[in-house]
Amino acid sequence: MMTEPDFLTRAIPGPAPYGRSVFAVAPMIDWTDRHCRFFHRQLSAKALLYTEMVVADAIIHGPREKLLSFNDAEHPLALQLGGSDPQKLVEAVKIASDFGYDEINLNVGCPSDRVQSGTFGACLMQTPDVVEACVLAMKKAATVPVTVKCRIGVDEQEPAEVLPDFLARMIGAGADAVWIHARKAWLKGLSPKENREIPPLDYELVYRMKRENPDIFVGINGGITDLDQAVQHLAVMDGVMLGRASYHNATLLTEADQRIYGEAAKPVDWDAVRDVMIGYAERVIASGGRLNHVTRHMVGLFQGYAGARRYRQILSSEATKPGVSPELIAEAFAAVDIAGGPKTQGASGTSAAAE
Repeated sequence: MMTEPDFLTRAIPGPAPYGRSVFAVAPMIDWTDRHCRFFHRQLSAKALLYTEMVVADAIIHGPREKLLSFNDAEHPLALQLGGSDPQKLVEAVKIASDFGYDEINLNVGCPSDRVQSGTFGACLMQTPDVVEACVLAMKKAATVPVTVKCRIGVDEQEPAEVLPDFLARMIGAGADAVWIHARKAWLKGLSPKENREIPPLDYELVYRMKRENPDIFVGINGGITDLDQAVQHLAVMDGVMLGRASYHNATLLTEADQRIYGEAAKPVDWDAVRDVMIGYAERVIASGGRLNHVTRHMVGLFQGYAGARRYRQILSSEATKPGVSPELIAEAFAAVDIAGGPKTQGASGTSAAAE
């Protein structure tokens, strides 16, 4: 197994934000909105962040500013698109280009019924020629890297047979990176949550795809719960993507810059994080939002710390009350024994003790 410095120094393909080992927070519907991303950016300056999936039709016909605008602090930031019509995806890419994203990603991995009904997401694994046409068209229209997030297969497909062909098509279409969720998706009979847990992980197949395709960035996703596991995957893979683990235990993001990007270790300035989030919440409220629109994304911080339960109560229950002040964030931080650190595993741990 390679040590951490090996993935920090070895040659890795792809244009920026690739071309080096990458730690990414996965796109998650209803979770990785602009408030979540701004918060995560206070914890990691380097992590690649993703929007929620935005449907191409919504961008073309909907409120573009509301759907696509973001805070400059969120860079590097990728926009994930949902769609299967090359022409519509091209139009969406052109519209999005005015907003300054660092990457455009095509969703070929989400198995939810809502996504399938629009003929995009994981069901597209059944029509790789359609995905190939979409990526080819998007590449011609985009001014930033175009990437794909997919599964290893769906339903009765044999991943070892379909994934190599799928990846070859993505490479041929010009994809700059492919993120592979190392599970099949069952399009019927399993909920999105079950599709994240029940189909078995096949990391070795994804490793094989990377070894057989050294000239394209290939990242891995699925079942990765902490930075120790992330580092292990980077012995083979170009990048690692964490989803719910980074949301529910957001403290692990504070170690990503050091452990994945080789930045000098330094203590987290929690006072600064608190104050920035208070100021941000004030601006959100002034523009018509609510405090809990921001704080709902912060409850995963301080897992395992003394006082974390009270912290969560304040930010979840009390933040929903009408007219509550953003200073509630300071009250929540004050409830935590930050100096004492986590009582079980650290920020990169997989679990926390009862608080």
